[in-house]
Amino acid sequence: MYLRKQNFDNSSGESFFLWGARQTGKSTLLKKLYSDSLWFDLLQTDVFGRLQRNPAQLREIILAGNPVNPVVIDEIQKIPALLDEIHWLIENSDTRFILSGSSPRKIIRSQANLLGGRALRYELFPLVSAEIPDFDLMRALNNGLLPRHYISDNPKKMISAYIGNYLRDEIIAEARIRNISTFSRFLEIAAFSNGEMVNFTNIASECGVSSPTIKEYFQILEDTLTGRFLPSFQKRPKRRVILAPKFYYFDVGIVNYLLKRGKIEPESEMFGNAFEHFIYQEMVAHSHYSGIQYPLYYWRTASQIEIDFVLGDHEVAIETKSTSNANPRHAKGLHRFAEDYTVKQKLLVTNDPYPRQMGDVLVLPWKIFLQKIWAGEIIK
Repeated sequence: MYLRKQNFDNSSGESFFLWGARQTGKSTLLKKLYSDSLWFDLLQTDVFGRLQRNPAQLREIILAGNPVNPVVIDEIQKIPALLDEIHWLIENSDTRFILSGSSPRKIIRSQANLLGGRALRYELFPLVSAEIPDFDLMRALNNGLLPRHYISDNPKKMISAYIGNYLRDEIIAEARIRNISTFSRFLEIAAFSNGEMVNFTNIASECGVSSPTIKEYFQILEDTLTGRFLPSFQKRPKRRVILAPKFYYFDVGIVNYLLKRGKIEPESEMFGNAFEHFIYQEMVAHSHYSGIQYPLYYWRTASQIEIDFVLGDHEVAIETKSTSNANPRHAKGLHRFAEDYTVKQKLLVTNDPYPRQMGDVLVLPWKIFLQKIWAGEIIK
């Protein structure tokens, strides 16, 4: 059992949604924290069938039992009509709800009731380094960080099943995608754009569809929490900057499989790409779990000067490099960014064995960087 960084201490007794892609561990976490609660698991066919046929039974069951503990409904997106009943119960009883699901897309698209601000929103991500005793970077980069995949000694079959059963079949069904072969092709092409600036026109050409269709496909990945865009930093630019966003899948293991990467070895090109993706995953999760909710960006000029990540309002600038011996050349982008913006910390995250102060740039071994970010020492 992993001690997850996501907690609900600041929910103040409010109802809340817990969203997260399949197999991130939502049900496991909630069962640990709310084992004494009344549960409705909508993956169970009998429970699903009963409440789908008559959503009002939820109200009848709860009013009869008057539960003291929160009521947990797992996979809430499967029956959006239940949210009207939940809304009524929140307004007319003391019932508190915890609503878990893999994606709010179906609820949003069906214009169902999202409780009008009466429920907080949380998100659960794949595992992060601070949750794993004896964290193994190479295992994380090769297996990904979905709990079952990370611990597996042979994760390829599991990841293949995950992509087939969830990324393709379930998302296709939920999004009502008609051209299944094109969307499947798109998932692979999108992996080639992972960590890169997205060119919708080029991807559309490779998939044989229009740019608006590709934009819709990316929106589906965002809505289902299986990918997200990293916007470019554009605040009062003194130089001409690139505006296109970058895209990242939610887990590095998924990208490995879609790109048919072999075993990732230290200091290889594949290592560099996977390493940057992993650091991004950690920062996205920290932004949410810490409650700071700081924005993340990348920065790139038209003259190809770039840094990987900008945190907050240009408070922290970060460049990731797979090298084990950083030198001033690796910090070029950080210096250029600092010429345009006031930066509290300029960090070079690497495989170096020791922290070093390289001029005004702090070189941090990745392990120390992760310890610092989870200790709240990087951004507050």
